[in-house]
Amino acid sequence: MAAVAAAAPGRLTPAQPGRRLFTGALVAAGLGAALPAAAQRDGVDVGGTSGFTRLVPAEQIEQAAAQQYRQMLREAQANQALAGPSHPQLVRLRFIAERMIPHAHPWNPRSRQWQWEVNLIGARQINAFCMPGGKIAFYTGILQQLKLTDDEVAMIMGHEMAHALREHARERMGKTAATRLGAGLISSLLGLGNAGDLLLNMGAQLLTLKFSRENETEADLVGLDLGARTGYDPRAGVSLWNKMMQASKGAPPQFLSTHPAGDARIREIESVLPRVMPLYENAARPPRRFDPA
Repeated sequence: MAAVAAAAPGRLTPAQPGRRLFTGALVAAGLGAALPAAAQRDGVDVGGTSGFTRLVPAEQIEQAAAQQYRQMLREAQANQALAGPSHPQLVRLRFIAERMIPHAHPWNPRSRQWQWEVNLIGARQINAFCMPGGKIAFYTGILQQLKLTDDEVAMIMGHEMAHALREHARERMGKTAATRLGAGLISSLLGLGNAGDLLLNMGAQLLTLKFSRENETEADLVGLDLGARTGYDPRAGVSLWNKMMQASKGAPPQFLSTHPAGDARIREIESVLPRVMPLYENAARPPRRFDPA
């Protein structure tokens, strides 16, 4: 089982608004990086991998994500907003992640080498994310305001892990590069080693990166699969998004700026439940349950 890295201890107070994803220099190194694994497991089929993914090397995007994650944690600690390893909700998040990570590997063999991390940041925002390379962060706002159960936490965590496992950020950047210059020219630039400036200029867009509807549906399906195999009830996906919709009636949560909620999304989750419930019914139940924040 992959180890989940520990954070430095600190008093947890609200931080400044955080980043949705990551920025940083993304230097092109070639087109031969490995793609995610086959996209079908025991009835959960999410289709093939976009060819645009090959335009951005996985190693480079994961390295940039790790650098930005470290910067985010430093800033949170400086603001006394980084949870220490004994914080009850961080213990909870890491417990769920430790159970879920082994089930992630079939979706992307590269994830076996990722240095998975889970941290909790004190901020009122309803937000959580998983950067490329397995860098996970939750904000206290999403736990406290939505009063999430363990099953609902697992659905969020699985969904965010799915974005990283299926390399949606890498795909999105490849599409942007191809749109700007054309896939043929991008290939030529990569061969000449001159694509770094282009990818660097794309970095700022990742602060508000929005995945496609297809990416979101795929992440829902893979997230339900991961949660079910870990022993968390996938039906919590329905209650989770109902809570999100309720929260959106006031000021829309930051999470919904990149993960639109709606009745259609809930219907899609309900339609796939018959395919993932057998996984849940056959899975070992978590030996420990935690109280909501």
